Amino acid sequence: MGARSILVALLGIAVAGGSAFGAREYLDRSSAVASTDPEAALVTVIVAGRDIPFGQPIQPQALQVMSWPRAALPPGAISDLDVLVPKPGMQPRRATRAMAQGELILASKVSDFGEKVTIVQTLGENTRAMAIKVDAETAVGGFVTPGDTVDIVMTQGGGDKLRAVTILQNVRIIGVDQQSDQQSDQPSVARTVTVEVTPQQSQTLALAQKAGTLSLSLRTLDSAVDEPLDSIRLSDILREKSPVEEKAVSKATVRVRRANDVEVVEVE
Repeated sequence: MGARSILVALLGIAVAGGSAFGAREYLDRSSAVASTDPEAALVTVIVAGRDIPFGQPIQPQALQVMSWPRAALPPGAISDLDVLVPKPGMQPRRATRAMAQGELILASKVSDFGEKVTIVQTLGENTRAMAIKVDAETAVGGFVTPGDTVDIVMTQGGGDKLRAVTILQNVRIIGVDQQSDQQSDQPSVARTVTVEVTPQQSQTLALAQKAGTLSLSLRTLDSAVDEPLDSIRLSDILREKSPVEEKAVSKATVRVRRANDVEVVEVE
């Protein structure tokens, strides 16, 4: 029974190795066919043959060779398969950004061989990851997902001194609880949300968490110009009438003829 189990395991390893070798050979042949075309100024590049989630190992089965216009080739595009696929015994490279099928594989979107991939790889230059406590009410009912952008509103005080102020605008969500996959569109009620902020914004956020309650305001996908917003107090919204524009009431009029003139007179 033990010998049979070992035989099955060895057979599985052989099949897996054969699949990887076959995929690599296919990509090598495709690369030869899609070599540089001097007349059309095309170059060979490696693209994602299927969706590659964040943190996923880069495997030859998930890659595809394509011809790409040299003039439109972005910096960091990878054209050599050996740069991506590990040699036997080496640890794989991993996706530091989620990549869609057909997307160019860029050096900035993959880790080094064997490098650990964490949420740090999703941060922009000179930015920080900071977590804030939220619940269903303060996190848009759980509809905030990684990749969304939000405004952060602080509510402070009580009674007549209660006020709200927008402390940060256009902040990117990079994690919801332990989930950082931007391809996920499933809402969930989170306890913490991790945002990407500058060092100065992180100080503002740290103070705001101690001073009051933070709420997230989910932004539209359309770009918008951020403008400074004044804080609003409870007294600003407690009005005698609802905040609806008053429409001018038209008055009835009559035309009165006097001598050779006609005068329009309003009727009370």
